[in-house]
Amino acid sequence: MTQLAKLPIGIQTFSKIREGDYTYVDKTPLIHRLVTEGSYYFLSRPRRFGKSLLVSTLQDLFEGRRELFKGLDIEDKWDWETTYPVIKISFG
Repeated sequence: MTQLAKLPIGIQTFSKIREGDYTYVDKTPLIHRLVTEGSYYFLSRPRRFGKSLLVSTLQDLFEGRRELFKGLDIEDKWDWETTYPVIKISFG
């Protein structure tokens, strides 16, 4: 019998999804474009549209957690030697 893919239902943290071997749709090409080409962004989406997961992914990217991005598009495009401080504020 074939094992079904693990879906990250209710998980909003990039590291938990990657470390737990859940199914993840690689959106890192868009994230790379957002980080390298953009200036200011306002993320206005309805509830449950992945805003928290996007912010979590950006946090892990800026902190240089390369092991989480293994096999993803951005792995070869990001300077992993440079890390950036991340301040996370939750209004939830």
